[in-house]
Amino acid sequence: MLARSLYRCSTTLPMLEHIANKWTVLIVYALTQGKKRYSELKQQIVGISPKMLIQNLRNLERYGLIEREIYPTVPPRVEYSLTPLGKSLVEPLAVLGEWAYRHILDVKAAMEQYDNSPKDDYWEPK
Repeated sequence: MLARSLYRCSTTLPMLEHIANKWTVLIVYALTQGKKRYSELKQQIVGISPKMLIQNLRNLERYGLIEREIYPTVPPRVEYSLTPLGKSLVEPLAVLGEWAYRHILDVKAAMEQYDNSPKDDYWEPK
């Protein structure tokens, strides 16, 4: 049983690292509104650098969560959209986002309490 849990963990962790990052959540959310061009995504996702947007779009395409459609125009037009697999991720991400929204004040209070508490009760190596 433990071996299976460890195997499951080692195979899913790399994927979770990509799915759980903040840019993935924002890109998937943006694409729930329909097909988007790169420039539309860049404009909608405030703070993302061009490099990070391209990197995340490629990773999401690699994982089968989004698809890229290239239109044979001059210059080429590219649109991104969610695949059925990507659409299946929308609800779990929405639940996580709702949890974060509901508990942001609790998390901030816990952070303040932690930051203001004495740290002398931690074991330190000698």
